[in-house]
Amino acid sequence: MEILRGPAGLAPVTGASVVAIGNFDGVHLGHQALVAAVLEATVLRGGTATVLTFEPHPREVLARAAHRAAHRAVAEVPARLQRLREKVPVLAALGVQRLVVARFNDRLRLQAPAEFVESFLVELLRARHVVVGEGFRFGHRGAGNVDTLREVGVRCGFTVQAVPLVSLQGVAVSSTTVREALDAGNLPLASRLLGRPYAVTARVQRGKQLGRTLGYPTLNLRLHRRRVPLGGIFAVRVTGGGLEHWPGVASLGTRPTVDVDGEVLLEVHLFDWQGDLYGAHVTVEFVAWQRPELRFESLEALVVQMNEDAVEARRRLAAA
Repeated sequence: MEILRGPAGLAPVTGASVVAIGNFDGVHLGHQALVAAVLEATVLRGGTATVLTFEPHPREVLARAAHRAAHRAVAEVPARLQRLREKVPVLAALGVQRLVVARFNDRLRLQAPAEFVESFLVELLRARHVVVGEGFRFGHRGAGNVDTLREVGVRCGFTVQAVPLVSLQGVAVSSTTVREALDAGNLPLASRLLGRPYAVTARVQRGKQLGRTLGYPTLNLRLHRRRVPLGGIFAVRVTGGGLEHWPGVASLGTRPTVDVDGEVLLEVHLFDWQGDLYGAHVTVEFVAWQRPELRFESLEALVVQMNEDAVEARRRLAAA
């Protein structure tokens, strides 16, 4: 899959594109419906199957802009389901041929809808067909919608397809509903909404070695995001660094018993495994939520609970 990032790296493409537009946070079933529509249109109309997305997340930029304008605290933005590097393999596996990552900044935030369409869809991507969700809004203050796209498309030579909201057993599929399921520890629902188990990918870093002294050596993964959509103790499987769906138990949180800096850290203890994975990128698949993160009065009490967590994780994995 070709990846274009900008603005500096964005230059007009060669040939026509069929383009899906969105944030694609989580690449859930709704996003997958957009991609499927793009692939179908590519077969019928020709062109390159393309996804246009934005970094950083527009809501992060909009929150900062509101803070500057009103001199108030920055609004809390949703926890990201994925970093960009986690979206890439999922989109590639779906059949996307080109991923365009536009830098969302104040200039883009203030663009009029028609200017956005002409600069990105017409001049940059040479769009032949554009696919969006039926509630899609764009441009300054969200002034543009599907009708706006269609009006400009008639003038500029592209067609527009609005994909209806996807529902699953009465639940609307969106990044918000995925976050809500994860926050509630409902991993089965999150997996159904995503069409795959929820997972994160990160590089193994050297930690303080405390787990090793407690009999539970761990892989330490810093997730490099301000907020995470879930937390607690989990049964997990790990892939990467030579491992394939290796079973383990994980803690995701701020480690209140042993740390005071408040940094969110994912620690994974692999069952029946010894080795060195420092520097490796691994993917941690969350299989089952077991309990919330707790603070213990002593390390001895923490170890007792860790023993119970490991037994429970093995049971959950065996039953999964």
